[in-house]
Amino acid sequence: MLVKKYFIVLIICFQCLQSQAKDYPASLFGISSDGVTLNTRSIQFAIDYVHQQGGGRLVFDVGRFLTGSIHLKSNVTLHLLEGAVLLGSLNPMDYDRKRFTALILCHDQQNIAITGIGVIDGQGRKVARNVVEIVHKGLVKDAFRNDRPEVEIRPMLIYFRSCKNILIRGVTMRNAAAWVQTYDQCKNLRIDSITVDSRAFWNNDGIDIVDCDSVAITNSYIDADDDGICLKSHDSTGPVCQNVIVRNCTIRSSANGIKFGTASLGGFRNIKLINIKVFDTYRSAIALEAVDGGFLENVDVDSLYVLNSGHAIFLRIGERRKGKNGRLDNIRIKNVTAEIAATKPDAGYEYEGPIEDMPRNISPPIIIAGLPGNLIRNVSFNNIEIKHPGGGNPLFAKVLLTELDRVPEIPASYPEFSKFVELPAWGIYIRHASDIKFNNLKLFCEKKDYRTAIVLDDVHHTEFISATIKETDKKKPLHQHKSSAIIFK
Repeated sequence: MLVKKYFIVLIICFQCLQSQAKDYPASLFGISSDGVTLNTRSIQFAIDYVHQQGGGRLVFDVGRFLTGSIHLKSNVTLHLLEGAVLLGSLNPMDYDRKRFTALILCHDQQNIAITGIGVIDGQGRKVARNVVEIVHKGLVKDAFRNDRPEVEIRPMLIYFRSCKNILIRGVTMRNAAAWVQTYDQCKNLRIDSITVDSRAFWNNDGIDIVDCDSVAITNSYIDADDDGICLKSHDSTGPVCQNVIVRNCTIRSSANGIKFGTASLGGFRNIKLINIKVFDTYRSAIALEAVDGGFLENVDVDSLYVLNSGHAIFLRIGERRKGKNGRLDNIRIKNVTAEIAATKPDAGYEYEGPIEDMPRNISPPIIIAGLPGNLIRNVSFNNIEIKHPGGGNPLFAKVLLTELDRVPEIPASYPEFSKFVELPAWGIYIRHASDIKFNNLKLFCEKKDYRTAIVLDDVHHTEFISATIKETDKKKPLHQHKSSAIIFK
C-alpha cells in the first residue's frame, strides 16, 4: 500500500512537469546535428538558458548531436524526437567527473526529465579503449584491475545525485562505457518505457538505483552485459533504498536480472517486483543479498518468468566487513515459472559472463544461504514451478549428504550463487534459515541426477505444502541436517 501511494504521487508530479513545459529547439542555439561538431558548450548554454527562463524542453530533432559531459538543471527536460541521437564524444577528456564520470550529469536539482523516442549513444566500446590508452600513457592514474580501468573513470550515460522529481521516458540508451545510468540518493524517480541496449564493455549495469526513495521502473526492456536492474546501498548512516516498484519489465543479462546488494551498507525496504520476464541470463533472475551489514526487508516478488537462464532465485546473508552482520527478513515470492538452461545461457552475446567457480554441475535454481547464528527468516514461496535440466554427474563433482560441512560458508566472498561451487541438491538448497514456507511447489528434473531434490542444513520451522517433485529415478525428495520442525507434504 505504501509503495502504491508513492507511485500515484510520482505520476501526478510528472504530469504537472510535462504540462508546463515550453519547447526550445536545439537549432535555436546553433547546436549542430552533423555528428562531427562537438556541441558540449552550446548544449550546456541551451540548458542554462532554459533553466534561467523558468524551465522547458530542449528539443532535439533528427540528427546526431556529438557532445561531452553536460549538466542538467532544474525544470529542464531533454526531449529527443524520433531520429535524434545524443552522441557521446570519443575523447575521454571531454567528460566531467562528480564522484563518477558521465555524459549527462545532474546534482541537487529537481523537476528534470529526459523524454522522447530518440537515442542516447555513449559509443562506450571506443571510449573505454581510449580510456585504457590514456591510463597506459600515465595521463590518468588508475588501479587497472582485471586489465580494465575502474568504473569511476569510464563514462556512464547518466549520473544523477541528490535530485528530486525525475522522469526518464521512452528513450533508448546504448553503449555505455560503464554502468548505463545511476540514480544516487534521489527521490521521486520514474523510469518508464525505455530500452537499454548496452553490451559495449564491462560493468554495463542497465539501471543502478542507489539509496533512492520512491522509485517506479515500468514497461522497460533491458539488455545489458552486467546486472539488468541493480539496487544498491552505499551509505550505512544516510538514506536507504526504499519504496521501489519494478513492473512489466523484460531483462536479459550476462550477470543477474535484478540484484539487490552488490553494495549493501545501509538497507532496502518496501520493494515490489511485479511481472518480470528474464531470459538468456547467465546468473540469477533475482538475487537478494545483505552482505555488508545492511538489511533487506519487506520485499514482494509476484509473477516472475524465467527462460533459459543459469539460476532463478538467490537469497544471501554475508559478512564482507568483519563484524558487520546483514539481515534478510520478510520476503514474499509468488507465481514463479522458471526453466534453467542446460548449457551456458548467454553464449554468443558480446562480453559473456565469465566461466568461473568450476568444476560444478548445474546449481540448484533456488538457494537460500544465511550464516551460522545469523539466519535468513520469514520467507514465503507460493505457486512455484521450476524445470531443471538435471544430468548431475557424481564423477564430475560430488558433495555427499554425509559431507554437508564441506560446503564453504565464504561469508566474505563476493555474493554470487556459483561461489559455493558444487551443492548437494538439484532443486532447492537452504542453509542457516528459519520460517521458510513453500506452498504449491513443483520441481521437475529432466535427466537423471545423483543429487537430492531439496537439501536443508541448519533450517528450522520450515514447511513444504503441496509439493510435487518429479524426476526420472525414485529417491527420497528431501534431506535435512541439523534441522528441526520441518513439514513436507
